[in-house]
Amino acid sequence: MPVAGVDVLVRGAGPVGCVAALALHSAGVRVAIVDAPVPAPGFRPIALSHASRLILERVGAWHGLEATPISAVEVSQAGGFGRTRFDALDAGVPSLGYVTDYALLLKALKFLSKHLLLPGELPARCTVHAEGIAEAREKRYTQEALVALVHADPPAQGTAFERFTPEGALALLPFAGRHAVVWSVVSQRARELAAAPDEQFLRSLAAAAGRRAGRPVKVESRALHPLALRVRRARTGPRAVYIGNAAQTLHPVAGQGLNLGLRDAWDLAQALRDAADPGDAAQLARYAASRRLDAAATVRVTDLLARGFLGSSRVARAARGAALTALDLLPAPRRFFARRMMFGPSALP
Repeated sequence: MPVAGVDVLVRGAGPVGCVAALALHSAGVRVAIVDAPVPAPGFRPIALSHASRLILERVGAWHGLEATPISAVEVSQAGGFGRTRFDALDAGVPSLGYVTDYALLLKALKFLSKHLLLPGELPARCTVHAEGIAEAREKRYTQEALVALVHADPPAQGTAFERFTPEGALALLPFAGRHAVVWSVVSQRARELAAAPDEQFLRSLAAAAGRRAGRPVKVESRALHPLALRVRRARTGPRAVYIGNAAQTLHPVAGQGLNLGLRDAWDLAQALRDAADPGDAAQLARYAASRRLDAAATVRVTDLLARGFLGSSRVARAARGAALTALDLLPAPRRFFARRMMFGPSALP
């Protein structure tokens, strides 16, 4: 890198920062990444949308990545009627999404970005903040996310299961013949489940998940993550822009957080690829405006799902069941919703 500096300095070498830097570099922008050392992440399942796959393919990170395709998603609720199924063929894509481990994705992207990584700061005309949580409005949820890797009988295939329980959403994602479990549970209950003996945990999981995902027979790992919604008031500052978790942190229901961040990164690279001055306030304002609808809609949808599917009253169960049944009976809205979750507000690639 020239001693004088770069056009764009990306702070944060997580997946979003690396994708932004790789896309900018391929567009001919002088870019560098600066990153603070962080502990190696434990198992953390990531559901990548089809659009995220396209982005990762374009930056060269998809080939060789261990990822299990999701051919269908079944959505149901515990203790009530109503079920719907999203299918890849109906949505017009080869797979609705792909499940991988965060550590595997990060390793692949850091390897590709190693020539852009720097040990310290240097001057830049624009700084991209992708280092994670920044100053933002925050709303804490009453739940924590319990993450686990579970073997089932029969083994997991290509179907993901999203189960809404009175305590929160439960996702069972297919990953290399096992289920990657993301279970949003009220905090005290989450801590009890995380510390419970394996047999007790598996019984509790089976009771919450129902029978369609198979019988859980073994758990490999468990970890807890606090849940909050954080949205930064402004996506830009003086010669600075915020993307990914630095702009918004979402509830994991529907697996939208990283996918939204990757769209942030890709769209930023497209916005700055031919910019005479990447830090120009008007240029950054246009980028922020272009991302506003996607971010706002995704925040609202995930927050609505996180809140709207809680509760065990008869009225709440009936309303959820009616919504799921209506979605199952109406192919056009179901297809639109699936594509909206994959591609953003246009519901198009």
